[in-house]
Amino acid sequence: MSVDFSKNAKERPEPHNAEVIGSIPDWLQGTLVRNGPGIFSVGETSYDHWCDGMSFMNSFSIKNGKVTHRSRFLRSDTYNSNMTSNRIVVSEMGTMAYPDPSKNFIFKAITFLNHTVPDFTDNAASNIIKYGNDYYATSETNYIRKIDPFTLETLDKVDYMKFLPVNLVSSHPHYDREGSVYNVGTSIAEKAKTKYIFFKIPAVTEKEKGKSVPPLKKVEVICTVPCHSLLSPSYYHSFGMTENYIVFLEQPFKLDILRMATAYMRGVNWASCMKFFPEENTLIHLIEKKTGKKVEMKYHTGAMVVYHHVNAYEDDGHVVVDVIAYDDTSLYEMFYLSRLKKDISFQSNGYTKPNYRRFVLPVRSDKGIAVGENMVTLKYTTATAVKQKEGRLECKAEVLCEGFELPRINYDFNGKKHQFIYGNIVEESVLSTQVAKFDTETKKMVYWSEENCWPSEPVFVPRPNGESEDDGVLLIAVINCIPGQSGFLLILDGKTFKEVARAYVNTELHRDMHGFFIPHAK
Repeated sequence: MSVDFSKNAKERPEPHNAEVIGSIPDWLQGTLVRNGPGIFSVGETSYDHWCDGMSFMNSFSIKNGKVTHRSRFLRSDTYNSNMTSNRIVVSEMGTMAYPDPSKNFIFKAITFLNHTVPDFTDNAASNIIKYGNDYYATSETNYIRKIDPFTLETLDKVDYMKFLPVNLVSSHPHYDREGSVYNVGTSIAEKAKTKYIFFKIPAVTEKEKGKSVPPLKKVEVICTVPCHSLLSPSYYHSFGMTENYIVFLEQPFKLDILRMATAYMRGVNWASCMKFFPEENTLIHLIEKKTGKKVEMKYHTGAMVVYHHVNAYEDDGHVVVDVIAYDDTSLYEMFYLSRLKKDISFQSNGYTKPNYRRFVLPVRSDKGIAVGENMVTLKYTTATAVKQKEGRLECKAEVLCEGFELPRINYDFNGKKHQFIYGNIVEESVLSTQVAKFDTETKKMVYWSEENCWPSEPVFVPRPNGESEDDGVLLIAVINCIPGQSGFLLILDGKTFKEVARAYVNTELHRDMHGFFIPHAK
């Protein structure tokens, strides 16, 4: 079983009815929008890294037991420039674009200057997010693209820099019960300071409903945290949030800003300017959401690389932080297309597989606590936080399971104590052929897999007025590797993890990154 991950997708913008096998629950009404790379070569040029491919969106609209599918390429400025030139002319993180050799000196000089102080791509191929009443395709640069999530048409280009001085922004914001959105971005050398900016976009008010106001116009800065290294900010893909705190990992996987400025001249990509420092600690910042103040206690743990937070919650004077962590830069390195065409196992490439780690951060005072004493008092975890000196704790995680990625929970439990997580099994390689449900209390795992199938990240949709945390369904886009056979949307029962239904979309599906479910208005 193999998949050509460098194959360009073909869009199908008009809705097509899927063939439904099984019975879709009456209460499941809405649209799943998924986003990921879909174009990997233009003319005679090709991307080097899978994540660099141009955005390709798929939607699965579920209504009255039926499913319709459509797909479109994001018409970003990057897409339009590349297609007009019939070659890749906009650089991405893992692929540096160089001018056509036939271009004159002035054109080449301008290209060089644009890469010294880069204007990043708007190829938003990582996720779909919601700000206010609007939906956006996003990556991790200062540009996002507004979309119509139902037709998948590309709308406005939005520059965070017009509202906040952020060059890089997480593609995994958090949403609270009221509809406000929280996110974090990196401000590079703004007023000679490099810092992380935590911000909030308030929920739409009754007066604002029906009005077309850019949500970022209302942005509020919660706080700023100086980078530990002035010209080497940490890379991050996500962060954690509880009812009262924001959790941010400043990990020793860093962007070297000076090296990035000279990368084009040196003939290397920007990703080569990211370096992991295994001898350094990971700093864990705990920030009060309401006041913007950092908790005085300093938390640190060993070096690790985290792309995805699972969840975070408060429990009896502690903040529990669950993440998927690596001991190296495995995930990014193994998605170079040259490697995806060869052996993709962790072991043969010398990498470690990820594991699900639980950290526990005591938030009470450490006065009267002896140096060397563990301040964690929760009985259900072996995670520790040992006092090193006044106001400083060394945190060690409990490993709940291994070989698990792309974690999703019932988002109604985001910031609350959860029991179940859903995700992809990456026990042997970064390419998953199984999805699983993991019980954090019993440590038991149940699986779904099918021969010649590659499942996407599972998205949990809770049943309205559900009776338990796992009362709902999982939506999974499945690549069918058998030539001539259709990909399908798989629906699994959240409790039993058994198949409820599947919808064959009569077209080929492609590997993607993340998705967002939009319930239909009643």
